[in-house]
Amino acid sequence: MHQTSAWPLALVYAVLIVFASLFPFDGWRAQGIDPLVFLLAPMPPPYWSGFDATINIAGYVPLGFLLSLAMMRSGWARGALWLAVLAGALLSLAMEFLQIYLPRRVPSNMDLTLNAAGTLAGALAALLLERLGALDRWSDFRARWFVADASGAIVLLALWPLALLFPAAVPFGLGQVLERAQNALILLLEDTPFLDWLPMREAAFEPLSHGGELLVVLLGLLIPVLLGYCVIRQAGRRAVFALAVVCAGVALTALSAALSWGPLHAWGWLGMPARVGLWAAVVVAVLMLAVPHRACAAVLLVALVWHLSLLNQAPTSAYFAQTLQIWEQGRFIRFYGLGQWLGWLWPYAALVYMLIRVSRRDRSV
Repeated sequence: MHQTSAWPLALVYAVLIVFASLFPFDGWRAQGIDPLVFLLAPMPPPYWSGFDATINIAGYVPLGFLLSLAMMRSGWARGALWLAVLAGALLSLAMEFLQIYLPRRVPSNMDLTLNAAGTLAGALAALLLERLGALDRWSDFRARWFVADASGAIVLLALWPLALLFPAAVPFGLGQVLERAQNALILLLEDTPFLDWLPMREAAFEPLSHGGELLVVLLGLLIPVLLGYCVIRQAGRRAVFALAVVCAGVALTALSAALSWGPLHAWGWLGMPARVGLWAAVVVAVLMLAVPHRACAAVLLVALVWHLSLLNQAPTSAYFAQTLQIWEQGRFIRFYGLGQWLGWLWPYAALVYMLIRVSRRDRSV
């Protein structure tokens, strides 16, 4: 069976669709709606808009592409197109059905149809690229650039740009969860005897100094670079990859700021600590171009632990909390679960991946 990153990517993307479709996961109750009411309702519904149509189609295109590609790469070329469409349609049907029990969501047969159409478009794109030989060229490119067992790292690197779209309290500061997790646990255990069992921080969260913010930016941008270094073969290719990571990171952080505070503030995050941290990350990335894979993995583990430790000792600001409300209550609600969970969990997934990778024997890191 051909080793492919498409299966884990398809699984991750399906999970993200579930988050985006069912967020905020509260208020579950039976509303007395018969599933046949929305399945057999006339189309389009009165609340339909072009924005909804675009999102419902575009949201399922990557799923159809990844599922079809995974099946073709696994030797299931015959029927891959229709199996991918069937899987996407069933996932959409499940999400629409569950939305019957969420008062803040409205199930729609139009959404189901558009989701299936998006899955079909993605699967057709994968089939077309396969027929044109583009996927074979990707396989050749991957064999030249990456070590044989690079699938996990490629999946994480593909998800990192998406994780940056959700606003972070500090640029590139993914994984800041301790304060919010602690508050959520307190709220969950309120008025129960288990609240006394909850271990609490003795010291209050302290805001990051300018030096701490600089380090967070440095480490946050260096982490995906080092992850790539662990699986990329040559120093010259590492340099190209590092440049791409820096450019993508800066562009997506600016896009996130523009979505959160408006286009005029797209570069508001680029203060002195962020600028110094960014250039420091570039310098460290250049210095490590020729460092062996295992040494890169060791430095990456240290960087991940240091980065998460710095972030989770600091509180989120009041302005950041206000930004979260915009994402939670505004039009970004469709992407909120997806981006939020990626931003929270990406560094921890990278940490687990690297611990598993360095624990292997007789394999190149």
